[in-house]
Amino acid sequence: MLKARELIGECDVLLMTFDTLRFDVARDALGAGLTPNLARVLPGGEWECRHAPGSFTYAAHHAFFAGFLPTPVTPGPHPRLFAAAFAGSETTVDATCVFDEADIVAGLAGRGYHTACIGGVGFFNKQTPLGRVLPDLFHESHWNPTLGVTDPHSTEHQFALARSILQSLDDNQRVFLFINLSALHQPNCIFSEGKMEDDVNTQADALAYVDQHLPTLFDALRARSNALCILCSDHGTAYGEDGHTGHRFAHPVVWNVPYAEFVLQQIP
Repeated sequence: MLKARELIGECDVLLMTFDTLRFDVARDALGAGLTPNLARVLPGGEWECRHAPGSFTYAAHHAFFAGFLPTPVTPGPHPRLFAAAFAGSETTVDATCVFDEADIVAGLAGRGYHTACIGGVGFFNKQTPLGRVLPDLFHESHWNPTLGVTDPHSTEHQFALARSILQSLDDNQRVFLFINLSALHQPNCIFSEGKMEDDVNTQADALAYVDQHLPTLFDALRARSNALCILCSDHGTAYGEDGHTGHRFAHPVVWNVPYAEFVLQQIP
């Protein structure tokens, strides 16, 4: 576990959720060489398997923003990077960055961070009161259809926007950048030529598409400062396993998600 308490204030922070990405798809895509840019930054060149704190986007992200990131699959207790202060926490340790605020977005804002949200799936689209709950936590939030699940260039648009936000800020202004990647969510078959239905292969193709454009984001982060990066999925999804399709239920393909944390070093 990284020492978040020491890093906050010194580093930018990136939390990027690969919405709906299954652990097995992420692992197998990495092993097949489909995600070389991820392979370069993942600790040990591998994803860690963790358990999601929720079985669908809204629940999982509320947990994330409260400091409850995906949990290691081995027996705990497991220390956390971030925590909102409350008595009796068994997962708050010396390395944990603890905030008095109720969520880490407000907590980082209180430490002088500019907070920015780039939405993807419907819970970030700001088109309804429900779709504003999560984006409204941030100083600035963005969503339009080109960032959403039906655009075959969504990741390019999200990363171009992220680069623009990062370049607009003074290098001494620390930033918390949150990105909800929409490409992995259904319909991910739009990233596979000739496919009309989603499956593990179309999700792998979508992940390969995301990986292709990661340098746009990482180069923009490296140009500013070191960055504490947390990459993870919020939940997986079923493609017919045991008769299940979709998510928002308890099944291993829903609960098992890829996770990584690392510090991206600034370009000298």
